[in-house]
Amino acid sequence: MESSGDMSRSIAVVASVLLIMALVTSSIGVNSVDIGGFPAVFLCAVIALGVQWLSWVPASARQTERFFDLIGGVTFLAVVVFSLWAGSHSEPPSSREWLVSALVVIWALRLSGFLFLRIHRAGKDGRFDQLKTSPVRFVIPWTLQGLWVFLTMSVVVVINSQSGPSPDLSIWDGMGMALWLIGFSIEVVADIQKTVFNSKPDNQGRWIDEGLWARSRHPNYLGEILLWTGIALFGVSCFEGLEMVAWASPVFVYLLLTKISGIPLLDERALAKWGDNPDYLQYRADTPALIPRLRAPKT
Repeated sequence: MESSGDMSRSIAVVASVLLIMALVTSSIGVNSVDIGGFPAVFLCAVIALGVQWLSWVPASARQTERFFDLIGGVTFLAVVVFSLWAGSHSEPPSSREWLVSALVVIWALRLSGFLFLRIHRAGKDGRFDQLKTSPVRFVIPWTLQGLWVFLTMSVVVVINSQSGPSPDLSIWDGMGMALWLIGFSIEVVADIQKTVFNSKPDNQGRWIDEGLWARSRHPNYLGEILLWTGIALFGVSCFEGLEMVAWASPVFVYLLLTKISGIPLLDERALAKWGDNPDYLQYRADTPALIPRLRAPKT
């Protein structure tokens, strides 16, 4: 039976997410094309949240989180396609729009596929153990994923759905592309290194302290922050006025991964698992959480 506390918490989360998305859409949609009488930015927010809630229904019925990450990736793709289509009602997609859209598609396919395969190999995701047994509690991560998709995508949504012609590509776009490539490369290499490490029987039950993980405890998150910062730079040449609110995207990604659901949760679980192991505590003391050392600590 659902407790009144669970219900109040879920209502508070849903209400807060709706308020945040309403404030952001009203700001960044000032120059958005209209589709059926609604700004395209607003419709992108509806898609981001609507896909999550539609997916929450069967996921709650089956009490499964196995498709959570895959649905997140699908939602990114849906928002990209819709925003490109919406913007084409004003002008044909520009080089900038095609480029940033392609970067999101590449990232979404790679990451969602990686996470989907990982959870199917593991059989479950421990983050959802106490949530998936209650539809009222389980709506929280799905709602937050909708917020994550929309806020993270806000720069691309504005670029794609702006009315009028887009400025030519500039040095800012080149810098954004370079930063995205660096971040994407770091994320992919970190994920591959961890997958290979965990596949070796001798490493079962151990923490990874090799490769990029010898210099940062969470190099994959560093890559994520860098690549979305790179995408944000594509907006420098074409954002005006309140559209600049979309630059909250990389700030949101940074805060999410370093203060809310990323590093804090993983570090808490790691301490619960290895907190009495002197070698892990030494690794933790020697290795920064995010910004890597230029040199790995001596062993």
